[in-house]
Amino acid sequence: MQNRVQKMGAAELRRARAETRNLYWLVGVFSLFANLLMLTGPLYMLSVYDRVLGSRSEETLIALSLLVLFLYGVMGILDYTRSRIMARVGARFQTRLDRRVFDAVVRKSAVAPDLQTQSGLADLEAVQRFMTSPVLIAFFDLPWTPIFLAGIFMFHPMLGWLAVGGGVLLILIAFLNQWLSREPQLRAGIADQQAGSMSDQLRIEAEMVQAMGMRDAAFTRWSKIRSCALKEQISATDVGGTFTSLTKMLRLFLQSAMLGLGAYLVLQNEMTAGAMIAGSILLGRALAPIEMMLNQWPLVQRASKGWDNLAELLGTVRPEQSRTALPRPKARLVAKSLTVVPPGEKQASLRGLNFELKPGEALGVIGPSGAGKSTLARCITGVWRPAGGSIRLDSAALDQYEPDVLGQHIGYLPQRVQLFDGTIAENIARLAEKPDDVAVVEAAKKAEAHEMILEFPEGYDTRINAGQQRLSGGQIQRIGLARALYADPVIMVLDEPNSNLDNDGTEALNRAIRAMKADGRSVMIMAHRPSAIAECEMLLILDQGARVAFGPKDDVLKSNVQNHRQITQAPRRAWGIS
Repeated sequence: MQNRVQKMGAAELRRARAETRNLYWLVGVFSLFANLLMLTGPLYMLSVYDRVLGSRSEETLIALSLLVLFLYGVMGILDYTRSRIMARVGARFQTRLDRRVFDAVVRKSAVAPDLQTQSGLADLEAVQRFMTSPVLIAFFDLPWTPIFLAGIFMFHPMLGWLAVGGGVLLILIAFLNQWLSREPQLRAGIADQQAGSMSDQLRIEAEMVQAMGMRDAAFTRWSKIRSCALKEQISATDVGGTFTSLTKMLRLFLQSAMLGLGAYLVLQNEMTAGAMIAGSILLGRALAPIEMMLNQWPLVQRASKGWDNLAELLGTVRPEQSRTALPRPKARLVAKSLTVVPPGEKQASLRGLNFELKPGEALGVIGPSGAGKSTLARCITGVWRPAGGSIRLDSAALDQYEPDVLGQHIGYLPQRVQLFDGTIAENIARLAEKPDDVAVVEAAKKAEAHEMILEFPEGYDTRINAGQQRLSGGQIQRIGLARALYADPVIMVLDEPNSNLDNDGTEALNRAIRAMKADGRSVMIMAHRPSAIAECEMLLILDQGARVAFGPKDDVLKSNVQNHRQITQAPRRAWGIS
């Protein structure tokens, strides 16, 4: 199954690469002429040693030198051009897949985040860097290696066999390098990602780490992971460095051996001095692509691993099909026998759930921790898909809406609100490139956050650093509520909306809920605190993923909650479900 998934992803990558097939052919043609022009040096040396020095003709030397200057200039232009073409090939490949990979990373991270998913965009960049690097051009030059070797054979068979033997040794070294360094490189990459992930977590939660005296413990844990990463990096570097040094030593030895053998053959009158020098130059040209690939082998390995990771990612997260645009729905949500299994798990978090939320109503969802409230919120917002049954918005299944369109119809306030780098206005506008100022202010007013935002030094233009937020939990919660209201949704899903709000914030939230109901919208509130369901007409009680009760709030509380009178009279007290 995994191989099938990876093959599907690899096929998609190959299709994206094939869109620039014409440019690859163009680079191949340029490589043909560039490699032909590489014969300029050996032919020049043959002519100088065997003709110019013999005839002592200065005119011939000048003419040959001018011709060589022209040919080298043409070769330089061809090299420069094919490098520019490959740079654009890599850029087109990355541009073609940027949105696809970004969507796949976001969609998979939303349901089952892991290190491999987090590296998706880095994998794409690794493949792009390989495409624009000289090592890929070396692959175009590699087919010319046998031709150059054949040229050496024409000078003398002994020189040819020496060159072939040296080339075979270099190729064997390349395969050994790949075989022995693959695992260390892989382990080093994983360890480095783990260390980077933990450092990001510690940076984001720096305030908590400082406040709770966790710096020493956090450093100890991070340093262990970092030390492991360094150890693996050193191991990989040692393996790669060994083969790089061995390759360099062998190449230098081959150059000297070629000259030494050539000199011996000249002394035996079996070849000329010009052929000796030309053979040495041809050997360098023949081995240049192999040497380039060996020197850049870590880049090749990273690109190969990135390609495999991308193939698995794109094969697992298939492209979303375009959907017919539906009219703006009514605020009616119906669940029938809804069953939800969290990604990566076998046991359902919600089983056979039935309820209906009508326009102008507010539905409270209560229950102990782990009852399935947050699972229901993720399902309604389209993050998790039903494993059985259905959930419909105005008669249409949720997956019939484009994800971005569904996000406009269903506003969502999660338990933990996360703001992004940018201004407050940009955060409320859901990171829109050009926020609608009128809609931003209107959403803030509905969330009763407008006056609070104006108190900031720069108001709506106050910049937020996601890693170093200086806002209180209540302020973040109100901005998050404004963000949920920005697209004028027909349904609001609030997951523990007053967990960080004071009394004034809770009252402001309740007024926003009343305003939505009066406007024909509906609200669903996942709650632990009784005050959160003060504006709810309907109540749904969950326990262990199953429905315990559903109906009018007072009737459900009276039948299922022990202290229902105290909750009705003093809604900020905790309840107990019988």
